[in-house]
Amino acid sequence: MQPYLPNPNRYQDMQYRRCGRSGLKLPAVSLGLWHNFGHVDVLENSRRILHLAFDSGITHFDLANNYGPPPGSAEENFGRILQKDFKAYRDQLVISSKAGYHMWEGPYGEWGSKKYLVASLGQSLKRMGLEYVDIFYHHRPDPDTPLEETMAALSLIVSQGKALYVGISNYRKERAEEAIRILRDMGTPCLIHQPNYSMFDRWVEGGLLDLLDSEGVGCIPFSPLQQGLLTDRYLRGIPEDSRVAKPHGFLKKGQLTDSRLEQVRQLNQMALGRGQSLAQMALSWILRDGRITSVLVGASRPEQLADSLKCLDNLDFSSAELQQIESILG
Repeated sequence: MQPYLPNPNRYQDMQYRRCGRSGLKLPAVSLGLWHNFGHVDVLENSRRILHLAFDSGITHFDLANNYGPPPGSAEENFGRILQKDFKAYRDQLVISSKAGYHMWEGPYGEWGSKKYLVASLGQSLKRMGLEYVDIFYHHRPDPDTPLEETMAALSLIVSQGKALYVGISNYRKERAEEAIRILRDMGTPCLIHQPNYSMFDRWVEGGLLDLLDSEGVGCIPFSPLQQGLLTDRYLRGIPEDSRVAKPHGFLKKGQLTDSRLEQVRQLNQMALGRGQSLAQMALSWILRDGRITSVLVGASRPEQLADSLKCLDNLDFSSAELQQIESILG
């Protein structure tokens, strides 16, 4: 097998956006390894996706301790590919991981204690063969652990050199505001927030985006295609290789209601009128907002990622188009 040599022109066509008020820039499109990179997947296919990503100027690869399946296997596979193909380019990459969901048995294997977060990152670094990650997130709020302890753990991790920046994920506005304040007071500013956001799930518009903008915190939405629902994949039934068909997928058949599919059909027609696929339009719709730093996309095949990247060809929406989208979404 020939050694991997990245595209020498990879930085020419990608857009890079400053993350909040930090010195870090992220690509407008980042690659999430939530699905399709576990031990249940074909490693060579995962490798091809990562190659295409970097060849296209995607420098940010987003992981978490529990990504797979099974949990941990996405980091293991990414680490194998990293050491084989990307070791010489480590300083050109932004690698993130997270901890917060269940990872191991017993009282210290999930949520937000200092015990769990420090131990989990240590395991993640070992799985990936890294000395540090660029961004480490608390993956979800902990209703029982004091927020001061969780944020102190993030600050400690930075002081230990195990992460360059820290962020939060799945935090609602009020909790996010408190976490941002605590981290700022500790001298470890919150770099970024990773919430779910799509045309079908717009809770962040209820104040979170304004908060992040005012506090100088970046925003990188995940699930922008609503687990594949905001694509043309389900307009003619359920493909055998789709997430709905996978037993470990998060998109369930019950979500494909007649009313939802009618919205998908109307949005798809609108996208075609813009010269885009539905997936491209859904990504462009998020990236049109200047408060968004980057958008996380997943891919089960290189061709899916290539299609998503074309969203950057048309990020502009007329007021009439935005009104039409609002009408469709109801």
